[in-house]
Amino acid sequence: MAVPSPGYSLTLRVQTPVSITATSELAAAVGRAGGSITALDVAESGHDHMVVDVSCNTTDAEHGQAVREALDALDGVNVRNVSDRTFLMHLGGKLEVVPKVALRNRDDLSRAYTPGVARVCLAIAENPEDARNLTIKRNTIAVVTDGSAVLGLGNIGPAAALPVMEGKAALFKQFANVDAWPVCLDTQDTEEIIMIVKALAPVYGGVNLEDIAAPRCFEIEARLREELDIPVFHDDQHGTAIVTLAALNNALLVVGKQIDKVRIVVSGVGAAGNAIIQLLAARGAKNIIAAGRNGAISRADVSADPHRQWLAENTNPEQFTGTLKEAMVGADVFIGVSAPNILDKADIEAMNKDAIVFAMANPDPEVDPIAAGRHAAVVATGRSDFPNQINNVLAFPGFFRGLLDAHVSDITDDMLLAAADAISARVSQDELNPGFIIPSVFDPHVAADVAEAVSGAASKNK
Repeated sequence: MAVPSPGYSLTLRVQTPVSITATSELAAAVGRAGGSITALDVAESGHDHMVVDVSCNTTDAEHGQAVREALDALDGVNVRNVSDRTFLMHLGGKLEVVPKVALRNRDDLSRAYTPGVARVCLAIAENPEDARNLTIKRNTIAVVTDGSAVLGLGNIGPAAALPVMEGKAALFKQFANVDAWPVCLDTQDTEEIIMIVKALAPVYGGVNLEDIAAPRCFEIEARLREELDIPVFHDDQHGTAIVTLAALNNALLVVGKQIDKVRIVVSGVGAAGNAIIQLLAARGAKNIIAAGRNGAISRADVSADPHRQWLAENTNPEQFTGTLKEAMVGADVFIGVSAPNILDKADIEAMNKDAIVFAMANPDPEVDPIAAGRHAAVVATGRSDFPNQINNVLAFPGFFRGLLDAHVSDITDDMLLAAADAISARVSQDELNPGFIIPSVFDPHVAADVAEAVSGAASKNK
């Protein structure tokens, strides 16, 4: 699926002879090479030459080199330098710590730090609950990973996971004013992770587990929820499930179908797949087929993994046995949280009329969205360069904002369903169409709506 992406965005500094057509010739060369121009800026100018910064999106590193060669091939043109804009954005990291109080003189220092701070410490020692009001705890969460299941990249370790966790923390702040900090642990031992997070918990008002492989992530989340008095939320499970349900709510409206009547095939039975299936079932879906690497899961599949066993006992009412491709025949909805390019257009064509396809493997989906769109009524992906992006950022900032504001530790299905409905409702009936079933991640109202919905659901459970 060769589509230029902002993830492979380059700026090429190009020296070219002075000409009235100089910039248009550069743009045409990039276009012929398959790049997508995003900006042309004259950086220098002389009597006989210009230096132009050409910014463009490409499909991958090899394609970027082809664009460079296309520019170099023009008469009199020389590419001086190529900058990778993605790496430049990450240079030095994406976060910083900024004091919320002024430290202008000794008076300020004496209150913010010693001796004044000792009085605050003693107040918290006498009443630990005061930590929520007198420290960062009330608005701060830990974004915890062991680096074992990062994006679609696999087990790349805690250091390589850090850019993702930094990005997550930046999104929390940008969209819901929640202060978050990456906690990348150099262990993949379940007991060690639980012990470390419990030891760190006094600093934080909540824990967002991220990119921890299944089935380890299930036990870690369950144990931490049981043993901590702050909310613990595994975004790869519940964040994905919330946004998937939100998108499906609206996609079903587009095609005129009901969730309790459709046949849903879910590819992927890890953290995300399990959570999606459980939330769909909580919303009323009755005919879900969960497909793993070996095909559909049925009651004949006995597993020591309690989550996989739950799927065997609570899905696939027709007890279908067969491959994922065979399960696609006559399906109304496909939801993929698995692996790239495991389906083709023939599999989508075999689905029921007015099919819905959510191919969310990232960065490369289970099926080419363009090919899927020739046969499905609604297509969504996890990518930002196609319509209908199913992106967790629609859920987790507002969800945690609601949890922190409500001062609750338990997370319930009612909260998850309320969050999904709040996201769905941001797309009005007048706006709804096959290319717009889910609001933009930049919709300024989404996080606030989700926070209000979660707080409301939490108050009903108190």
